[in-house]
Amino acid sequence: MLRNDTESYGLLAILFHWIIAAIFMGQILLGYLMVRTSDFALQFSLFQWHKSFGFLILVLSGVRLLWRMANPRPRDIAGMSRMERSAAHLTHGVLYLALFLIPLTGWALASSSPLQIPTFAFNLIVIPPLPLTISDQAEAFWTASHAWLAYISSLVAAAHMSAALHHHFWKKDAVLRRMLSWHSRARTAAQKDTRS
Repeated sequence: MLRNDTESYGLLAILFHWIIAAIFMGQILLGYLMVRTSDFALQFSLFQWHKSFGFLILVLSGVRLLWRMANPRPRDIAGMSRMERSAAHLTHGVLYLALFLIPLTGWALASSSPLQIPTFAFNLIVIPPLPLTISDQAEAFWTASHAWLAYISSLVAAAHMSAALHHHFWKKDAVLRRMLSWHSRARTAAQKDTRS
């Protein structure tokens, strides 16, 4: 049950999906809060947590991508139109790309800032800066890139969630169910055994 099959997702794919999704949503909230506090000590702490979770997303996304490459992708749900399939594949592609680009632009932002504040990942290790030009202009560029990627991917994620809920409550198919439980495969197999 750890691996995917052609009909459903395995336990590891499901865990990767929901853990990364939860961290991603938390990052949006954390990013909003950390730039709106006037308490310097709190702001420093929030920035460090934001950067720490950003690196965690980057690592988890890399492992998730390797796991996906080593596993079959479940078939699209029967009854989906060509437009739905294309939209789903495009959305997944954009979100996968965002999970790498957003942390990397955040890393670039921290690396190019003239303040050169060290990044302490979960207060355990210091993340070295990228070899980038350090200047106000570079910091402004990476700040805008990081922010716009976060805004756009948040909208895509909202569309992704809306589509999943539409499939679950309106179309009543298995699109959302198969990402909520890996037991559906076992139940399906048991039902087949019972019928035979």
